[in-house]
Amino acid sequence: MKKDDYVRILDFLPRGKSEVPPHKRKPIAQAIGEKFFSLLEISPRDNVTLESGERAYIGEEARDKVDHIERRIKYDWLTPTAKTELAIILVDIVKDQEERFVEFYNTAGTLSTRLHKLEILPRIGKRHRDDILNERQREPFKDFKDMHDRVKNIPEPAKVIAEKIIKELKGESKYHLFVPLVGDEIRTREDVKPRLFKY
Repeated sequence: MKKDDYVRILDFLPRGKSEVPPHKRKPIAQAIGEKFFSLLEISPRDNVTLESGERAYIGEEARDKVDHIERRIKYDWLTPTAKTELAIILVDIVKDQEERFVEFYNTAGTLSTRLHKLEILPRIGKRHRDDILNERQREPFKDFKDMHDRVKNIPEPAKVIAEKIIKELKGESKYHLFVPLVGDEIRTREDVKPRLFKY
């Protein structure tokens, strides 16, 4: 399983989740991984308050803010606040990793003889695909601004990537470009045992 070392906080519930019996409630945060876009529920260390958008370390070394990872979750399990924040925070993550995603635009190839990876991005049709391919052949894109300047009427490149990631997280995309398929590793609420979810 591919693991993220850092997450961004989507929502922090200092009193825990309302569907949990009162005597079992504890602070919990919902977060998204920066590299593999894992959706996780994490337990903070004692007396730690997490803010929406905050970056937190969850890797194998000592963690200053996170005590443990409760479990990997599905998009549908996110709180309304987490779903709202997701779109905003994903754009920030993509912009922070601009080089990685500009490289995708510069090197993306075909999925089949009739379908190009660029075409399955939201709001990128055949015309934009052809314009991107022609421009990158002339000279690779340097950054998102360079793409915006050279490809006429292109939607904001960072938002396009963020929207694709959300579609993959929702299970609405046949082809996954950025979110590894997890399969049945995600357990339902009913399956969760008292022991920690091994992440």
